[in-house]
Amino acid sequence: MSNVPVASPTVADQAARERLASIVESVLAEAKKSGASAAEAGVNISQGLTLSVRLGEVETVEHTRDKGLGLTVYFGQRSGSASTTDLSPNALRDTVRAACTIAKYTAQDDCSGLADPSLLAKARVYPLTKGWKCTATATDFSAKPRARAIVFL
Repeated sequence: MSNVPVASPTVADQAARERLASIVESVLAEAKKSGASAAEAGVNISQGLTLSVRLGEVETVEHTRDKGLGLTVYFGQRSGSASTTDLSPNALRDTVRAACTIAKYTAQDDCSGLADPSLLAKARVYPLTKGWKCTATATDFSAKPRARAIVFL
């Protein structure tokens, strides 16, 4: 038996891109409102199709569709992370609240926090990810950009 992956379509719809960007912006704004000194978030939507073939005949067809958001918040040198697969406004607020609660109960770590943006690699589209687009945004929680989000579409 062999599994034959079929190319997954990417999110090409502009409205979907804008919705994902809006989700990240709202989560970062909620983290700031909750008192975080910095935050980073990533959101994704993916789908795929896999065919299993045995003896030259299709045995199974599997369709997958996933979505999710991951968030890390920083309160000074304390950090907390949470994730969700429910992108509704209430679930997103709960995710921010969970990450903030975790951060408040963790020990300070001198190495914790966002890297200076000038030290980060620049996003590129490589041939292996042909058809994928990457956009990066930064949100200013203080005088310097201290929050970022990378959205792969």
